[in-house]
Amino acid sequence: MTMNKKADYGNWVPAAMMGMLWGMTAGFAAITAVLLIFLKTKIPGIICVVITAAALCMTVYMQICRHLFDFNGGGVMGAIHQFLVDHFMWEKNREGIIIDIGCGAAALTNRVAKTFPKVSVKGIDFWGKEWSYAKEQCEKNAIAEGVADRVSFQKGDAARLEFSDETFDGAVSNFVFHEVQSVTDKREVVKEALRVVKKGGSFAFQDMFGQKALYGDMNEFIYELKKTGTVSEIHYIKSIEKNDFVPGFVTAPWMIKDAGLIYGIK
Repeated sequence: MTMNKKADYGNWVPAAMMGMLWGMTAGFAAITAVLLIFLKTKIPGIICVVITAAALCMTVYMQICRHLFDFNGGGVMGAIHQFLVDHFMWEKNREGIIIDIGCGAAALTNRVAKTFPKVSVKGIDFWGKEWSYAKEQCEKNAIAEGVADRVSFQKGDAARLEFSDETFDGAVSNFVFHEVQSVTDKREVVKEALRVVKKGGSFAFQDMFGQKALYGDMNEFIYELKKTGTVSEIHYIKSIEKNDFVPGFVTAPWMIKDAGLIYGIK
């Protein structure tokens, strides 16, 4: 699926973060120069050299990751979205309304709308300042992709969706649930997402499902969803970062690590 290069989908490594990292590195370099050149303090200067080198390495690493994630760069973000869409159990010409939970800049929202031409998609997001995303940006991107007539956006909390039970025919979400701050147990965010899906509806969620601090034992959680009748069919693909479309370079613990996909039918 080719996305319009004129759309602005941002990056999982925000420009503000990179500005902070480069500024920090420059600051350490300046302090190092003062200590070694002007004050001629050897030991503190050497310590600062080590700190500056470490800061530079981290900054360069994150800059490369930013390029790899970029839709017009390495394209990793787009490949990850496509992996989710490929596993979303939805027929090509099936009609219905799908919710994209945590839509960000609408990259996944628009990809779903373009892949399934007879669906409408509702994108919801909290749009916090730290991500540099906004509703207006989503709307502009939908226009650029030619799907503005079938998508809409509103502000919302993924842990407390403002929709009645079984409102939507399907639901998708990509690397959002672990970011929800209003609940500690991220399994509750998954259950909330499933709550608004109709019986027989489809779902596909990607997140850091392999991180036990967030989700506990995923096999037990999946068993619970089946046993309680929350879903009729569910599949779990773990460690999706090991697929060829995710470079090993970006699988550091603070980047994409222990990521997984759950998908199926409610």
